[in-house]
Amino acid sequence: MPKQINPSNIAIVGMEWGDEGKGKIVDFLAEKADVVARFNGGNNAGHTIEVDDKKIVLHLIPSGVMHKNKFNVVGNGLVVDPRVLLHEIEFLEKNKIKVSPDNLAISENAHVILPHHIEEDKKVGGAIGTTARGIGPAYTDKAARIGLKVYEFVDDAIFRKRFGEEEFYQEYKEYANELKQYVGDTSAIMNNSIDRNKKVIFEGAQGTLLDIDHGTYPFVTSSNATAGGVCTGLGISPKKVQGVLGVCKAYKTRVGLGPFPTEITGAVGEKIQKIGKEFGATTGRQRRVGWFDALIGKYAVMINGIDSIALTKLDVLTTVEKLKICVAYKHKGSIIKNFTTNMKVLQNCQPVYEELDGWWDDITKVRTYDKLPNNAKKYLRRIEELLGVPISIVSVGPRREQTIVARNEFLF
Repeated sequence: MPKQINPSNIAIVGMEWGDEGKGKIVDFLAEKADVVARFNGGNNAGHTIEVDDKKIVLHLIPSGVMHKNKFNVVGNGLVVDPRVLLHEIEFLEKNKIKVSPDNLAISENAHVILPHHIEEDKKVGGAIGTTARGIGPAYTDKAARIGLKVYEFVDDAIFRKRFGEEEFYQEYKEYANELKQYVGDTSAIMNNSIDRNKKVIFEGAQGTLLDIDHGTYPFVTSSNATAGGVCTGLGISPKKVQGVLGVCKAYKTRVGLGPFPTEITGAVGEKIQKIGKEFGATTGRQRRVGWFDALIGKYAVMINGIDSIALTKLDVLTTVEKLKICVAYKHKGSIIKNFTTNMKVLQNCQPVYEELDGWWDDITKVRTYDKLPNNAKKYLRRIEELLGVPISIVSVGPRREQTIVARNEFLF
């Protein structure tokens, strides 16, 4: 299928284990968008945006809220903690960022995270390194058809009947009353926006390797973090998604447990961790770091149908003398050239690397592709060759303006 040139809507998905910098990329592109919609996950996401010397971390509300005159949608595919959502609204308003029904809608069919979900997650989630935010247990109740939908939560008669314990009811009744004004049929909102050729960003959370079906199970989240989740998580047809932008780091990171074939230890790993400030936006946990893995990249391109890539944190690799790209795995004497989610293989394979020379020039102030050091451009070109798709955006720092548009035909 030919790629859509200058699509009117774009799905933005993580290509790895999350933390790729999706929040910054969504924020950068949102300037030209009309609608920004989240389609999966919950407050286990942490999208960090730096504007005007302020660092804003969003867990539930789409990154479009950082711009005026953008409509933001929390889709049916999410699980919503009412306390966290209201706290986030309050935090944004304290930072003079307006949130109202004029710029935010919450799906009536999203599911609600309740205290017992969080308690359960704290008890059992540690074995696989979850964020302990109640995400998994809430999705479990959804699949078991015993969950609480948002429209039920804001309907006092239904909520009281299902959760009548007085102290709990009184607290959550207040949350419901505050959130009621935002609740609506977001599937209708999304389809109407797309049909009117509004510019729409579908904002993914987590990443391909955390997807419940296509990730490194069981070290995954409980939702579909891949591009397919756009349709089920927002109630739109697959025919309406026009473009997919994959976001990946110039190196790899992972939080928590699970195999990580290209993981770097020692001085180089510590250097990248320190310069890259590799600590989770939601949990504060230190991220493990590794060399770029082309097998993971190709896998993400295939699973998501990625048209082009936004590559982030290229600046972090400045002054790393020799850079490595994994082009295959060795496993029991065999060479593997395609990524596998088989845990037994991933835990016992060795990466096969290509080595490239690094660069020493500060690139944080570079704003055009041609001004990047030659070795940086060679590194980017090799990634494009290995993954088979172009790099359209290069991020050279955390701030909105520290962004290079290398190619714009796959963007708004």
